[in-house]
Amino acid sequence: MSRLRKIFATDNYIVPLVAIVMGFLVGAIVMLVGGYDPIAAYSALFKRVFGSPYDFGEAIREMTPLMFTGLAVAFAFRSGMFNIGADGQVLIGMTAASVVGIKFAGTLPSFVLVPLAVIIAGVCGGLWAGIAGYLKAKRGINEVITTIMLNWVALFLSNYIVRSFLLLQGQNRSEDIPASLSMTFLNSVFDNARLHWGTAIALAAAVFFYVYLWKTKQGYEMRAVGLNPHAAEYAGMNVGRNVMKAMFISGVFAGLAGAGEVLGVFHYQSVFAASPGYGFDGIAVALLGLTHPLGVILAAILYGTLTYGSAGMSFGADVPPELIRIVIGSIIFFIAAQGIVRWVLKPFYFKRKKEKVL
Repeated sequence: MSRLRKIFATDNYIVPLVAIVMGFLVGAIVMLVGGYDPIAAYSALFKRVFGSPYDFGEAIREMTPLMFTGLAVAFAFRSGMFNIGADGQVLIGMTAASVVGIKFAGTLPSFVLVPLAVIIAGVCGGLWAGIAGYLKAKRGINEVITTIMLNWVALFLSNYIVRSFLLLQGQNRSEDIPASLSMTFLNSVFDNARLHWGTAIALAAAVFFYVYLWKTKQGYEMRAVGLNPHAAEYAGMNVGRNVMKAMFISGVFAGLAGAGEVLGVFHYQSVFAASPGYGFDGIAVALLGLTHPLGVILAAILYGTLTYGSAGMSFGADVPPELIRIVIGSIIFFIAAQGIVRWVLKPFYFKRKKEKVL
């Protein structure tokens, strides 16, 4: 118990919690300036999420891709890279899962087809991210540039594949995908909310993230490369190989997010006019979670709650849902600018030290 208390007494947990509170306060101030009632707005937000089993299930569904993309960005960051291409990797995962789910629907049983589609989606997402990893390792090309460019390539490539091979006649989307990740046994509990096994896979991915990076030799090498590639190379570690491996695993997480969306939520793939934005939201989630797998899961829960509940603010309190982006942006700002949070907490720390002396 004392060890648990010691963990939760550290700044690593206090600072993000205070940053969240300060973000909500900034949002409340903006609402007051705009003539809105912040209490009514936040009440409507949380009522939207927790007001019915269906909305609660849909909020969980909203959190799931954020868990995957947050883990993808955080894993790469822990290895010394900034993966801005998670959005493209999600699209590649979607497309791979759609191709497998549609083209092999008549030849494979569902208990084989569904895992195969998920695995192929993850592998394709990893290979897509691996392109940036290879260019970084072999040519020294900055991964920020390559992943941004690959996002657009992934968007147009996925649209081309859907239009050319999967298109439903007369529609701007693919045929229906028979393979399904849906948790149908929970339909009666959550009023047919679109819950799917991707959520459980995301939690398992977070466990893998932690165990691999902190409990294995390969993970130690990746973290060493992330902290100081020159020292890691001097110590005999293969920097290039670790860079490519880290980007591949990062892309696998993002690809799994795409599989969850087409196999568990929509059951088809649309022709996108623009990137869906899962990967960019994942950057915010990774920052909110301080690039730790547990923090990423908690940040995805918060981000998903705020995003899904923002519609309740609009309908229940007549507050523009865009204001929730101010809250999220403020939270990220205060987490990044931890000096401000520590300045706010300084009187409390001083008081606690004074009490100990007395």
